[in-house]
This record gives sequence, C-alpha cells and structure tokens, in this order.
Amino acid sequence: MQAASQALSWVCRNPGSAARRAIPLTTLLLAALALLLASPAGHYGLVLAVVPFLAAAVHTVAGTAAVGALTLGTYVLLRSQLAEGETSVWLIKLGFVATSAVVAVLMAQARVRERALAHSRDLALALQQGLLPRQFPHSSAVEVCHRYIPADTKAGVGGDWYDVIPLSGSRVALVIGDVAGHGIHAAAMMGRLRTAVHTLADLDLGPDELLARMDDLVARTGANEEQCELAATCLYLVYDPVTGHGSMAGAGQPPPAFVDREGRVEFARLPEHPPLGLGGTRFRKVDFAIAPGTVIALYTDGLLDLRRNHTDVALSHLADDLAHGGPGLDGMADRVCSSPHVSTDDDVALLLARTRTLPTADVASWDYPAAPRSVPRARNAVTAQLEAWGLGDMAFGTQLAVSELLTNAVTHARGPVTVRLIRDRALICEVSDCSSSAPRLRHAQLMDEGGRGLDLVSQIADRWGTRYTDTGKTIWIEQALPVLLR
Repeated sequence: MQAASQALSWVCRNPGSAARRAIPLTTLLLAALALLLASPAGHYGLVLAVVPFLAAAVHTVAGTAAVGALTLGTYVLLRSQLAEGETSVWLIKLGFVATSAVVAVLMAQARVRERALAHSRDLALALQQGLLPRQFPHSSAVEVCHRYIPADTKAGVGGDWYDVIPLSGSRVALVIGDVAGHGIHAAAMMGRLRTAVHTLADLDLGPDELLARMDDLVARTGANEEQCELAATCLYLVYDPVTGHGSMAGAGQPPPAFVDREGRVEFARLPEHPPLGLGGTRFRKVDFAIAPGTVIALYTDGLLDLRRNHTDVALSHLADDLAHGGPGLDGMADRVCSSPHVSTDDDVALLLARTRTLPTADVASWDYPAAPRSVPRARNAVTAQLEAWGLGDMAFGTQLAVSELLTNAVTHARGPVTVRLIRDRALICEVSDCSSSAPRLRHAQLMDEGGRGLDLVSQIADRWGTRYTDTGKTIWIEQALPVLLR
C-alpha cells in the first residue's frame, strides 16, 4: 500500500510523459486479468475503482472520462461470471465503480482549472516583475529600498507598482500606484501607466498637473476597453535635495509616512481625491519641507489590510512597524512586510526613500537684473566658480550656454534673472526668470539672422529642458562631468 501511494504521488508530480500516461490503462488490464482469474463471488472487482483516480492524476478531462468508461465497461463484462442470485450485490458494486469514475472526472476538471490558474498567475507575475524596475539609477537626493509581495490568492497578481525617476536640478520623483483588478490585464495596464508617468515626468510637470493628465489617460483607456472598468490609484512626490523641499499629490492612495531620525512617524495630510479614471478631477498638490535623513514611506493599501482593520488602526500598526524597524532601510522594509497585519489577499508594494541634501559647496546661485550688462557678469561668475570646482575645462561651453540663455531671458522675459550651478553627478546650469513663455528650439536656415541660440545650447548640453515654477520658468542644461570627478 505504501509503495502504491508513493507511485501515485510521483505520478501526480510528474504528469505528461507517455509512459506515465499509460499507467491507468496498464493497471486496468492487469486488474481485469486478475479479476478473471479470481473468484467471481469476491469483492475484488472494487479494485477497478482506483483506475479512474489514477487517470485523473495524469490525463485531461476527456482522457479521464474515457478511462472511467473503460473501467465501467470492464466491470460490466465481469457480470457474466456471477450467479443470478448475486445481482443486487453486483449492482451496488457497479454503482460504486461508476461513482468513482464520475468523481475522477470532477477531480480532473479541478486539476485542469488549477493548472490553468497557476499558469495564468505565473504569467501575470512574470509580466509584473518584468515591468517593475529591478534597480534604480543612483541619486544624490535619496537612498531607496523597495519590496513587492504578490497576493497569496488564486485571483493572480495585481497591478501594484512603484518607481523612482530622476528629474532636472538633481530632483527626484517617487511614485507608487495600484491598478484595480488582478491578472495579466492588471499587470499590462500597470506597465502602460508606468511608461506614461515616465513620459510626463520628462516634461517636468508638477504633481497636480501630472495626475490630471494621468486621469485623462486612464479615462480614455477605460472608454476604449468596453469589457472592463479601468481604475487606478497613484501618488506622485517630488523632492529637491538642494532646498530640502518637495511637493506631492495623490489620487486614491494612502498618505505617505515620514519617519525622522528619532523614529517619530507622521503621516502626510493629503487632499482626498478619487482614483484615476473618472476624468475631470481637479487635483491639488501639497508642498512640504523635510529634514535630511528622513525616511519617506510610500505603500499600497494591501499593506494596511483595510478589509479587516479600520483605517486609523491600520495606520497605527504601520507607524509602529516603521518606528521599530531596523537601522537600515532593508531592516525597516523587512519589519513592515513581515508584520502580521499585512494582507495576504492583496498585493503589497512598499517604497522607502531616505532623503539627502546636496552640500552647499556644490551649489552656486546669482541674481541679476534683466539688463544686457548682466550677461558678462554672469559669464565671469560662472567661469570663476568652475575654476574653483576644478572644472575649468568645462568653462568655455558652459559660459557660452549661459550667455545664450541669459540673453534670451534679458531680451524676452522679465527680471530678476537667476543663474544657478549645481555640481552633482553632472554639471547642471539653470537660468530662471519671471516669464512663463518657453523658448522653442528651431533649426535656423543659412540666411536667418536668429534662431541659433537654443540649437547651440542643445549641442553643448547632454540634456536640456524647461520646467515651470510658481513664479515663471527655468531652463536647464546638463553636461557630463569627467569620469574621475563623478
């Protein structure tokens, strides 16, 4: 009996081979031969009831049904050996064998469904993990740690995601979101939203404007997909390591937590906005100041398990886990994710970021009036600062770019004008003014008198762009530092 049990277990673990698939039929033939040689008055015929269960372990539903029919037919053939007086007992045995065949078919159906669900879940999980970032680029603004825990459910993985996006001026964007639903569709939609956030982040949009455009995108996507209602939550946070300030906006996401150096936890107060996809929502951003060394915790609602806990209770549990986590971000993430209060029915995404500030010696800023005399003054100041940083070889191209940008600001914008240099993993030069009109890159023709300024700047810079502020705009350029200075 033990050997048979081990054989059946081995067959269940290793389905698919032609030899293994022949085991039920071989067993049926051997059992029929043994029953023909045995006494017909005995109960040995009940051994045939095992055959459909063997078939259910290795065959499809149709194959199991065929083997069950053969088993039942074999048992009927044995009826010819019985005396007339034993018909009632034989009918009971026949019903038992028929029942085992039906149960085996049901077991085969359940096994096929389970394998299909497992396959679908594995595909969704592979897609989810393939679309999530495996590692983030180095940032002087934050040190990051992230965790993703798929749901322990047959519904499949969900659309939880997170991201860290470098922005201009050494700033960084922290993003977390959740697409409603589970399975491949949710994972694929998560990838589309993550790509959209990257694209909009390159435009240097504020958190409120970025979420407004994401809201329109999700609404349009949901309108085009009639078979499902599309909804997603998202929180977008921007941190500036030069000033130590940031801004954020959320759409249906739980509030981020801030953990200071002493372990005190405070949850941000965000305006309540619905999830993305409704369309027409007017998002509001929240500005904040944060001390260096503070940990920003972004998470999805699976971490709170709101199905079983009230919001205040769940946030209290999370605050306790964050406050008593390990000294490093990994220890804190492990403490939070191993908490008994974490949901097992929903995916969990966690993003921790410890803030940093750039040294004041790596930032230089000057304010000038919107007058032509400001251009040579700024050029001289920039050259002197680059010499002090040991970047004299980059002075010619940088002062040329500053001259072009500052001349445009003096000519077309309103003052005052601010020039700022940032020495990070790249040399960043910014020119800010009080005008909201942005310059447009043109490719001047041979006889054109103007239009070459931005084209020249784009040739000097590795990256450049424009971002809008509450008081005007900032045009920035980035130049790669020499390898030894990075």
